[in-house]
Amino acid sequence: MLKSVQNFLHNVSDTKQTVKRGGAVEFVSWDAWMAEAPTQISVSPRALASLAPERLFDLRWAATVVEQALRRLREECEGKGRLRLFEGLRDYLAAEHADISYARLAAALGVAETVVKKQLHNLRERYRWLLRDEVAHTVANPADVDDEIRHLCAALAATA
Repeated sequence: MLKSVQNFLHNVSDTKQTVKRGGAVEFVSWDAWMAEAPTQISVSPRALASLAPERLFDLRWAATVVEQALRRLREECEGKGRLRLFEGLRDYLAAEHADISYARLAAALGVAETVVKKQLHNLRERYRWLLRDEVAHTVANPADVDDEIRHLCAALAATA
């Protein structure tokens, strides 16, 4: 009987130690999370299947950081009454200048071409700052932000 009580107390002690070391952590299925996680970065299922787990994790991290920065920029524009402008220019924040038809954008938004150029420049500048801020939240040392941004760009470029 004494041995049974000792074993019981030992098991209770082990359970308490387990909780201290992360025993209460709930594991989430990677596949389920990937299926549920919203992303505006589209990658074909075939490409996802061929990516190594580390690359897939990097891509997911990069997509999350980019989406957080875009969400914050959208909220700022909405707060300033410029949601229509944001919606019209959002797809051109990361586009090359040669790929943009400023005249077509100006006609679609009903403003002068110079206004489109200036507003797109301002949105890009703010987007870069927000992206940098989001990346800064993921690193312990602020000096690592530039390296992480390069890593983010490389992860996104690998899917292009």
